[in-house]
Amino acid sequence: MTQQSAGTIDGTAQAGTRDKPVADRRSRRRADALMVALALVGAAWLLGGLWVHPDRRAITINASDQALFEWLLAYAADTLRGGHNPLWTDLLNAPGGVNLAVNTAVTVLGWVLAPVTLLLGPSVTFTVALTFGVAATPVAWYLLLSRKLVRTPAAAIVGGLFCGFAPGLVSHANAHVNFASGYLVPLIIWRVLELRRPGRAVRNGLILGVLVAVQFSLGAETLFFAALACGVLLGFLLVAGYREPREHIVAFAKGLATTAVTAGVLLAYPIWMMFAGPGSYHGTGFNQVTHSEDLMAYGAFPRRSLAGVLGLAGRLAPNPTEENSFFGVPGLLLLIGAAVLALRLTRGAARRALARALVASALLFAVLSLGPVLKFNHHRTGVPLPYKLLQHAPLFDSALPGRFALIVTAIAGVLLALSLDRLPRLKHRRLVAAAVAMGLLPVVPAPLLTMDRSPVPHFISSGHWREYVRPGETLIPAPLPSDWLPDGQRWQAAVLAGGDGETFRVPAGFFLGPDSNGRGRIGPPPRWMQTMLSEAALRGDRPLAISPVMQAEARSDLQYWGGNVIVLPDGGYGNRWNRRHGLLLELLTELFGEPTRVDDVWLWQVR
Repeated sequence: MTQQSAGTIDGTAQAGTRDKPVADRRSRRRADALMVALALVGAAWLLGGLWVHPDRRAITINASDQALFEWLLAYAADTLRGGHNPLWTDLLNAPGGVNLAVNTAVTVLGWVLAPVTLLLGPSVTFTVALTFGVAATPVAWYLLLSRKLVRTPAAAIVGGLFCGFAPGLVSHANAHVNFASGYLVPLIIWRVLELRRPGRAVRNGLILGVLVAVQFSLGAETLFFAALACGVLLGFLLVAGYREPREHIVAFAKGLATTAVTAGVLLAYPIWMMFAGPGSYHGTGFNQVTHSEDLMAYGAFPRRSLAGVLGLAGRLAPNPTEENSFFGVPGLLLLIGAAVLALRLTRGAARRALARALVASALLFAVLSLGPVLKFNHHRTGVPLPYKLLQHAPLFDSALPGRFALIVTAIAGVLLALSLDRLPRLKHRRLVAAAVAMGLLPVVPAPLLTMDRSPVPHFISSGHWREYVRPGETLIPAPLPSDWLPDGQRWQAAVLAGGDGETFRVPAGFFLGPDSNGRGRIGPPPRWMQTMLSEAALRGDRPLAISPVMQAEARSDLQYWGGNVIVLPDGGYGNRWNRRHGLLLELLTELFGEPTRVDDVWLWQVR
């Protein structure tokens, strides 16, 4: 046994001694209860605006993603009831259909919450799913830290709270259910550590394989990040000289093989659908340079934080949901100090190797998060960076480099816990504790912004639509559903969750799919009528006059979509087109003649 293998990175060599991660069961239970309480309070603080009226509230800056996840949760529930393919549907993007394996289908989560969806509707389910994800993520990190890596409850609690409520996670809580639900990542890391247990290779491999499959459903990009981080960390551990006993290596290899077989069996069809199925694509629908971190972003303050509310937000992200680093200068200095303390104060050769590997991994992923070209304070410098070598590689070509900062966040939380684990033995511990508080105070999260939004039209929710469109036929919402105008997709989600689940198809939609070259894009390539109505709804633009050629083009689009019933609801509120309702009514009337008023919508039946 080498010097580095005198202990293990997760402290198992000290099992049974007074230096185990939590001093005794009673204090552990108290710490566990405190952590759960803090996580629930934090989630309620962030998302309380949604709970005021879940059916009629939406995330202000990302109502479109909320509508998408409501649809995904409703469809997942309907697949249980109707036995439909959970990874393919022709309900959206009629007549082409949508590959849901490339769209973060959250199928397993939708199945678990199906009773909530079918009883209370997809909006309530979305609120439950998002709240659970925000609360469960810091608790899961706390469990990993307290059971495997640190000894003092306070260190595990601070580390868990940082990992769960860091600026990057808070920004993604703006309706990104997949990234806000990071609770499986620390559990996967925990089970990776458990693969080293001799005599339990098959059992541990089976458990890890199931976790991998579930995380793939919850978010394949997060699974990619977790796997990459584990691989990089293991590599740096080996470079740092860390070694395991031979029997542990053999157990790890057997467990990893079992994991691969288990996950391979469970994910064979989803992976085929993602990479080779109908509606699959290569690359990403987003610009990787735009969605990379600005170098200054690591020291900037996030918008929804104490400092941001006071007007100090950096605004260096492409949008408010992608503030993946944004530690603020005090927080960044704190994390650098925590890394230094972890390197200097960690006891045991194995733990020191872990600290060195964590620091090296954080630096690597921080560089990768900067993307293929260096950006500095909004300015693209033209300086190439290492990610440029990876941006066209498989998997990397579909990732957004800025999100690698989420890996940096997780590693920073672990380093913070490791450094605080030595706090009781420090001479100036009160001074260090005060420095920690001052560093984290500016990035304490503020409640997310929410707003009222129009309910689903009564014409839809009451089932009145069945008098004009039979289930399975196409209904054309106006404006057509897209990432900026998702209302028609919300109508379909409500019908999927209510009644017998039989619903109409809609053209277009908010989803990821291939363009004409097979690369990813948002929604289908737009047809003339969709573009015309979208420009009118979003910008107030309209043709000078509707010509017979335009009327023929619109009717051709209706024929392609397989529908002849167009529905325009009242303007309502909380959407992006309510002020231009009159313009949409005017354009559709010029195209298709006078509408009929039915319930609370205007309706055209085009012959």
